[in-house]
Amino acid sequence: MKPSKLLRLLVPLVLSLSVAGCSGLLRSNAQPVQVYTLRADDASSNGAADPAPAQTLSLRVAHPLAGPGLNTSQIVLLQPDHRMNVYAASAWAADAPALVESLATQTLRASGKWRSVEDAESPFPSDDLLQISIRRFDADYSAGSDTPPTVHVTLDCTLGAEDGRTILASFVADGSAVAAANKLSEVVAAFQQATDQALGSMSQQASASVRRPSAGTAGARSRQRGRK
Repeated sequence: MKPSKLLRLLVPLVLSLSVAGCSGLLRSNAQPVQVYTLRADDASSNGAADPAPAQTLSLRVAHPLAGPGLNTSQIVLLQPDHRMNVYAASAWAADAPALVESLATQTLRASGKWRSVEDAESPFPSDDLLQISIRRFDADYSAGSDTPPTVHVTLDCTLGAEDGRTILASFVADGSAVAAANKLSEVVAAFQQATDQALGSMSQQASASVRRPSAGTAGARSRQRGRK
């Protein structure tokens, strides 16, 4: 057989083997990742029932900072002996800082206590800035893996005037909830409960801190406004 004819026969054979090999590599027995999200609580349970009037100030929620091991979209769990791990084949719809930023912004808007509430990417200026540091956002199995975990959400918050970065207040907002069962759907439900508690506390404390600033803080804010 002539070499040119042999080459024409071999080329389709090589191509077919290559395609077959690639399709084999694309097959996987790995369990698909299940994506979960959380929802901001409605205004009725995050302090909106407070009869105090709405603020005339606007607020920006800075992109939250994450504690060690928490800057991830994976669902974090804590095991005995301070071991940190994650749930397999599951993840949040965004990394924890982005998720908390979105929920905090929605919660503060729903409270009705601010003229406007913007996220970190908003082009609009604001009077005040809220910086959140995520200290805890995990399911705690330190009591043992055979019992349902307790979910902890702890947010270290600093509220300040955006112009000049004068600190108005620092406070901690936290929440916790025990999962109803030792399965992921119930753990996510516990995350929702604990997050609702933490964000409700955050909203109330932020609003109260601005309504009742200290004398030094009030003076500093007045001086800032006078310079505008």
